[in-house]
Amino acid sequence: MMKVSAEENEQIQKLYSVLINDVERIRSGVSNTEVERAYHYLVESEEKTETANHRPGNSLLTCMRTALVGVNEIGLGRTSVAGYFLYQAKRRGSDLDNRVHSEFNPDVCLIYEGLVKIDTINEETTSTQAENFRSLLLNMAKDVRVILIRLAEQTELMRQMHEFDPREQLRIASEATFLYAPLAHRLGLYLIKSEMEDLSLKFTDRETYTRIARKLDETVRARTKFIREFTTPIQKVLEEQGFQFEIKGRPKSIHSIWNKMKKKEVEFEDIYDLFAIRIILESELKNEKADCWQVYSAVTDIYQPNPRRMRDWISVPKTNGYESLHTTVIGPGGKWVEVQIRTRRMNEIAEKGVAAHWKYKEGEGERGIDGWLAAVREILETPESDADNFIDDFKLSLYSKEIFVFTPKGDLRKFPKDASVLDFAYDIHTDVGATCIGARVNGKSVPIRYVLQNGDKVEVITSKNQKPSLDWLNFVVTSKAQKKIRQKVDEELVKEADGGKEIIQRRLKNWKIEYNDEVIRRLLKEYKFATAKDFYCQVYNESIDLAAIKDFLTGEAPALDETVLSAEHLTTKKESQHAKKSDDYLVIDEKVSNVDYRLAKCCTPIMGDRVFGFVTINEGIKIHRVNCPNAAQLIGKYGYRVVSAKWSRTDSDTVFPVTIQVSGEDHATILKGVSDAIAKDLKVNIGSISMQTEQGIGIGIVNLKVRDLQHLESLLARLNQMKGIYSVSRMEKMG
Repeated sequence: MMKVSAEENEQIQKLYSVLINDVERIRSGVSNTEVERAYHYLVESEEKTETANHRPGNSLLTCMRTALVGVNEIGLGRTSVAGYFLYQAKRRGSDLDNRVHSEFNPDVCLIYEGLVKIDTINEETTSTQAENFRSLLLNMAKDVRVILIRLAEQTELMRQMHEFDPREQLRIASEATFLYAPLAHRLGLYLIKSEMEDLSLKFTDRETYTRIARKLDETVRARTKFIREFTTPIQKVLEEQGFQFEIKGRPKSIHSIWNKMKKKEVEFEDIYDLFAIRIILESELKNEKADCWQVYSAVTDIYQPNPRRMRDWISVPKTNGYESLHTTVIGPGGKWVEVQIRTRRMNEIAEKGVAAHWKYKEGEGERGIDGWLAAVREILETPESDADNFIDDFKLSLYSKEIFVFTPKGDLRKFPKDASVLDFAYDIHTDVGATCIGARVNGKSVPIRYVLQNGDKVEVITSKNQKPSLDWLNFVVTSKAQKKIRQKVDEELVKEADGGKEIIQRRLKNWKIEYNDEVIRRLLKEYKFATAKDFYCQVYNESIDLAAIKDFLTGEAPALDETVLSAEHLTTKKESQHAKKSDDYLVIDEKVSNVDYRLAKCCTPIMGDRVFGFVTINEGIKIHRVNCPNAAQLIGKYGYRVVSAKWSRTDSDTVFPVTIQVSGEDHATILKGVSDAIAKDLKVNIGSISMQTEQGIGIGIVNLKVRDLQHLESLLARLNQMKGIYSVSRMEKMG
């Protein structure tokens, strides 16, 4: 059994007494009796544990410290403490499941189950890190207190990082940087977030951390003198106006200073905003906004403000509930100083984040958090095949700055900075996003790529003929939009597979061959496909010769050798009946020359596109764009059949087919726009134009022949600039 020393036991008892006193101050639906019962189970399990406490950061003392972090630094209550103690007892081997559900209320059970589930996930070595984090977030979405407890655990763990070996330090620091610090930021826990980032830097780049910390220490006296000089006149005016307040000089975190040094490529001495002045007011709720603005007026009467650095998060709080007025003014000696103005309530929310909203039940901040968590649940509950994509998208959304735009009815919507019209459309509804072809922003028509600005009023324009493409992922920034676009593209692949299956069934019937599982199994083996879906997609995209399939099934051609295909097995261009008469414009697998190749119809590559070659069974090499819808599947599953390919010089007579979609005010506008572009660049050859109208918007599908990618991009840019044109985009397939 694990024995706790008398000294450590005394510390534990003291911390537990402090904890009970602290949770008494927090309103909660759980009695102290339940906390005490959970604590009893924890102590009982500790006494039976033989080895668990030998690991750093896993002692009963650590549990007490973690609970105190949750209560005092995050604002958790008795419900969370009870659930956390029970979870720790479970970790130590206690069989508690039945007793938990019979002796504790449902909220405690929910937190207990969420924490146990996360612990189980982390022990599954077969799962990727991204899958583990996705599961963690799923538990968070059910009850945010689960992730708040996890953040408390991570904070206390990082405070003990000196006890771990270097490899474990790196793992803990990486996890904090990857997810926990961004989550703390998103949930409004700025103190926790800053501490995690500083500790991560300390244990991953100690030299940089120590250098900046030392310079901060060396300048503390000068900073203190400057802060006193700066705040004295402000303090005098506010006292004269009858305010009760506190003024603090808050230094920026070491990690934040390091980021500024890297971003601006300057030394420590060149960073002017090493600290911020915070004015905290004692104010009644009904007077908060007026009082903050009055103080803002007093500060800017004394010091000249920079109008471009003014931030009003009181009128419209951040999604995580953050409320404050920020302004940057010129202080003594011509130095820029950031001033933050907020009330005591706002300051507590800024430091304790989402948990503080349980104490202050009014205001937009709480609704913002609820809305964000609802969006998280929607994203998480949608099936996602690629956990890495999900985590990348989600992580970006955690740190994103916000802008505010309006619907036609005047409803306010919040988006990350750099959000596009397409992000707005997907936020309205998935179907609206999928069919969006543009918008009217402040009464002016704009394309789907238009980057929204603060205060924009947005009305989405849709077309039933529009559908998502992978290219859209290049300019959407919200997790929801990225998720839905990938999902829709995957659905298109399913449609392609269904189309390919119909083609095979029809051809087999014509060939008097019965369609059955055995026939498909033979084809999959022959063409080296893992699934029938992959095979059908290639049939649909004409990447497999149907005549060759017939020859194979009827026995008129020998079975393909099972050896790995490479460019060396292909017929040369001179031998091939499909050889092009013009000079070669591609170099395939530099070691091989004169191989037969064709441009894939599924993505219609043109000179200048990043491309690769894919060795087909009977049609030589198919050239695909790197961002072809089929690229990931081809490279991921059949990497041994992929060869390098790059463009070589070609004569000016060589042209490539490409299709573009143009939307504009009406048919005449589109026709005139395309005609004008041709008039200014006679090298563009139009094959055909088809027109239709959707909701008063003219949509044209134009088949062109261009010299190269630069030629195409020049044409698209010219069309985009023309009056009456809403959007122009390249299509994957020929129209």
